[in-house]
Amino acid sequence: MTVDLSRVIKAYDVRGVVPDELSPEVARALGAAFARVVVIPDAAPGDSGRPGTVIGRDMRDSGPELVDAFAQGLTSAGVDVTLIGLCSTDGLYFASGQLDLPGAMFTASHNPARYNGIKLCRSGARPVGQETGLAEVRELAQGYLDGEVPEPVSDVGQISEKDLLADYAGFLRSLVDLSAARPLKVVVDAGNGMGGLTVPAVLGDAAGLPGLPLQIVPLFFELDGTFPNHEANPLEPSNLIDLQAAVVANEADLGLAFDGDADRCFVVDERGGAVSPSAITALVGLAEVTKELAAGRTPTVIHNLITSRAVPDLLSSAGATTVRTRVGHSFIKAQMAEHGAVFGGEHSAHYYFRDFWFADTGMLAALHVLAALSTQDHTMSELAEMFEPYYGSGEINSTVPDAAAATERVLDAYRAAYPGIVVDTLDGVTVSHWDSHPQWWFNLRASNTEPLLRLNVEAVDEDIMEKVRDDVLSLVRESADGPTEGEEVL
Repeated sequence: MTVDLSRVIKAYDVRGVVPDELSPEVARALGAAFARVVVIPDAAPGDSGRPGTVIGRDMRDSGPELVDAFAQGLTSAGVDVTLIGLCSTDGLYFASGQLDLPGAMFTASHNPARYNGIKLCRSGARPVGQETGLAEVRELAQGYLDGEVPEPVSDVGQISEKDLLADYAGFLRSLVDLSAARPLKVVVDAGNGMGGLTVPAVLGDAAGLPGLPLQIVPLFFELDGTFPNHEANPLEPSNLIDLQAAVVANEADLGLAFDGDADRCFVVDERGGAVSPSAITALVGLAEVTKELAAGRTPTVIHNLITSRAVPDLLSSAGATTVRTRVGHSFIKAQMAEHGAVFGGEHSAHYYFRDFWFADTGMLAALHVLAALSTQDHTMSELAEMFEPYYGSGEINSTVPDAAAATERVLDAYRAAYPGIVVDTLDGVTVSHWDSHPQWWFNLRASNTEPLLRLNVEAVDEDIMEKVRDDVLSLVRESADGPTEGEEVL
């Protein structure tokens, strides 16, 4: 039975169960389509006279077979393929940027072991989403799966291998100066994901780099795509429990947690408390802004609309221009490039850097956090507190039969109760009372794939935040089948 690729290809990437949804046959068709839609039009011919692309993969057992099939689809279209083997997603972005080639990363991030997926990019790590080529890739690949025969080529591509881990580690090290750092003890939870490969290379000496003044306490560094210890999704609080306990037990200065493909980084303070990604956005953003101002440039920082108001408040005060954007990495990457932004951050712990081809890299964010902590005497909790002046609810999901009706119910109630509120529809609806007392705002966004409404609330006062949160949830869940609460799974 032919797979319906509309079920497999999401807004930003490919994701499906292996082999029912993502099989070698599907991967081969996607490779052939990617070649014709993106690689051939985008890539300059290499030494062979043929265009090229680069492919990496995470530790999932299904990876090698899928990569092989995808590469066959590319070479059959006349595209050379460079395989870089096991890597993090930001390692693939590094390869795409450094080699100036389109790329494909085989990963399903934090999803369970039965899944795999593909993140595609153009040369220079530029994103490929539904509006930038992914829809065309899906349409062409679906045709191949339905029986259309790709146009044959006389000069098929060749496959080669290249190890870029040491280059990746050295490049990241060159962007953050830790030479004046004080010694730190750091617990790192790799979640059996690719952080088990990249952390020793970047923060240690496994790639041949000089040692740093860091004592790394490793948790779950063994690469294992079955995730035997816990899901590799630090956005879910239950997956931070092991790290939090280890930080306290080891009397460490901080903890770092990476997701399955190690492109997101989460921070835990010395007391075991989770530091919000908004605080990390402000902290890292300030470092990048300071560097830009010292060079005589006016910096721009991008943040999505559900990061804390502390992000634009603090960075604007420091001299940056801040730009608010929709949730989603393809949107924020586009805004990064459009504005030439030095940095961007999301609530989901994706951090984007101009110096990293406007792409996201959790490891570079981790280096900035380590540099900020190690060059002053504050503890991690004290440092984080400086960047968390407001109270947030976190993201709360509610199962609703009609998201549009629930949203209208909330808007009607708040417009009646607060005539001066500001409502915008950049992504879902954001209702703001920030310019009046008491200060609060909330955002409601419907899921694209599930009958869910996602709520984020922030206020200057914790009691006010809790009241707005509870009032909105009560309105949302009227006549609903029942709530599903918890952090968003990305």
